[in-house]
Amino acid sequence: MRRMLGAGEMSAVDLLTDCIAAIDAENLRVNAVVTRCFDHARQQALACDVARANGAPCGPLHGLPVLIKDLMDTAGLRTTYGSRCFSDHVPDSDALIVERLKAAGAIVLGKTNTPEFGAGANTRNLVFGATGNPFDPALTSGGSSGGSAAALACDMAPLATGSDLGGSLRIPASFCSVVGMRPTPGVVASRSYVSGFSPLWCDGPMARTVEDVALMLSAIAGWDAADPLSSPATGFDFAVFDNGDAATDPLQLCVGFSTDLGVAAVDYAIRDVFAQRLPVLSQCFGASTPIDIDLSETTEVFKI
Repeated sequence: MRRMLGAGEMSAVDLLTDCIAAIDAENLRVNAVVTRCFDHARQQALACDVARANGAPCGPLHGLPVLIKDLMDTAGLRTTYGSRCFSDHVPDSDALIVERLKAAGAIVLGKTNTPEFGAGANTRNLVFGATGNPFDPALTSGGSSGGSAAALACDMAPLATGSDLGGSLRIPASFCSVVGMRPTPGVVASRSYVSGFSPLWCDGPMARTVEDVALMLSAIAGWDAADPLSSPATGFDFAVFDNGDAATDPLQLCVGFSTDLGVAAVDYAIRDVFAQRLPVLSQCFGASTPIDIDLSETTEVFKI
């Protein structure tokens, strides 16, 4: 999409119109987008098209719509954190990740649902209700970035933000068949760490493909003076990372697999599907082998 926008083969206005149409068509079913800013987004999309037509410099995300998890402040746009305490809260400034997305040319389209203060592996709260799984709305989309994951799966936007403490980017991505990446803490700087969680909590990108996640990560990664944990800028471009590098060649890897990691309760039907898929997955790696691992004490370790 970004290449087509840059080449003039697609307009930002047309792309935004398609995203809005998807929200109008699917959101009642899954309840993923809880706050909208369509009029402002249309103005931004038009400005992106004018800038491109005039030959102005374009950022890496120029003209791409993005949805923002409702834990992240958005200037002039309601941000509830999934809590009734903040049901009418409108911040005066953007979270750093939102600021960087806008600077890269992305167009904020709206906010996505989250459990209250991001606490939980299911996405539901007393302000907006529950977000359903796009494949079956009666089931969970996961959490806490379930609104973003469900929205991506329904083509409501090509990019979305998420955050992660104990799986909040990865769980909903796996439930909704999209991609969510938890960066190493400090790669994506933040000015709003939750006290006590700062070494563990991080913001990250979500999209429908690994390539799109890499593109988004390149736009949001980097150091910030307000974040003592943030990493110095290295100039590393995630979006053009050489997948042919021998160090990352899957055929050079030996992969261990487990149905439950010795800790998770996994339904027998899911175990059967996993076993059926293993021969196909194994072909992607140099070698694969079953592993016997016991992580039964990890919950207690995490509490410490």
